[in-house]
Amino acid sequence: MSQQIPQRGAEGARDARGGRIVGIDVARALAVFGMFTVHLGVGSIGVFGGDAFGESAAEALHQLTRGRSSALFAFLAGVSLALMTGRTRPVDGTALQRARARILVRALVLALLGVLLDLTGAPIAVILTYYGGFFLLALPLLRLRAPALGCIAGAVAVLGPVLSYLVRDRMAEPPLRVSSIGGITDFLLTGYYPAATFMAFVVAGMAAGRLDLAAPRVRAALAAGGAGLALLGYGGSWLLLYPLGGIDRLVQARLGGAVDLSATDPLLRAPMRSDVAAELGDLHGQVPTDSLWYLVVATPHSGTGFEIAGAVGTALLVLVACMVAADVAAAPLYPLAAAGSMALTIYTGHILVIAALGYSFQDDAPFRLEAFVIGALLAATLWRMLLGRGPLERALGSAGDAVAELVTAAAPPVEGGTGRPPP
Repeated sequence: MSQQIPQRGAEGARDARGGRIVGIDVARALAVFGMFTVHLGVGSIGVFGGDAFGESAAEALHQLTRGRSSALFAFLAGVSLALMTGRTRPVDGTALQRARARILVRALVLALLGVLLDLTGAPIAVILTYYGGFFLLALPLLRLRAPALGCIAGAVAVLGPVLSYLVRDRMAEPPLRVSSIGGITDFLLTGYYPAATFMAFVVAGMAAGRLDLAAPRVRAALAAGGAGLALLGYGGSWLLLYPLGGIDRLVQARLGGAVDLSATDPLLRAPMRSDVAAELGDLHGQVPTDSLWYLVVATPHSGTGFEIAGAVGTALLVLVACMVAADVAAAPLYPLAAAGSMALTIYTGHILVIAALGYSFQDDAPFRLEAFVIGALLAATLWRMLLGRGPLERALGSAGDAVAELVTAAAPPVEGGTGRPPP
């Protein structure tokens, strides 16, 4: 089957048979390039031209990738965790010990790398430190199968945003952010990628990774489920905000509840709604706590249950589409798969370039996005063909393997699949 590309060493997108799953790598490349789009800004997109239509198309692409790319990245992290720990049959015993050791090393290295990248001063909310924390939170879930993981993801999606809202409503106003993450409160609740929201993406990805992704029936079910979740998240939010009047409740909350909006001149009401809608499109991890109606929005980085449903649905659709595309066109997709196989290297590299050149997402430099994407594709393809694994992926894998060997040597032998010492 064209999904398998043999390659030595352990990787997150590798299945139990040792070959990389091309479709997952392609999806991961799309996630990284989507984050390129957000980090470089609307002005960096030159492919649509400079007329009014082109500007609108560029803005639409920017909005499409904002929030959904980082959610897809986290979702695919969950898929990788499932593949690293037995895919459809979770590992146990010594194999589980080794997997936990590798994941722990990965979490610590990613967290440290995220801190170092933050120190470069690039105007980017670096996700890697959060990412490392997500891996730690996922450790107790490695032995669970798809149904249990799906239930946990659903519970986080429903309860996480509500608990976050209630807790933050009783907290003091957080200080102005000066870095991507300022501590445990940022990681859990108030940061750019709070665990209260993003763990739903990770655990949903783990649930998907526990399924037989090569089976047509599974793919069809995931695509149908993804479409349903996207409709529920984005369509349900739109219904509650506009036909059912939620946006007016948010306008009143913004005005302190002192204005009866129904008695306001309609000519004044429309711009007030537009102002609130613009604010909803510029959230950075969570909603305000001025009104419970904020919990029905589904804009990027709003951190609500509706956004989670929509983003998970989108991630499922992207995953299935990439898996199908890789089955029928693995060779043309090789550059994307190569980039996805070394997503950590490419993500880190683009932040270093942005920091070194002093780029800002507010810069008006058409075709900068295209230059970054083409450069990444060329570099990844040549590296993959000549040297195999990406440099950071190789170093991370080697460190994980070394610690796994130490853990295995120090611990008493455990039978795989039983979790008990042999007689």
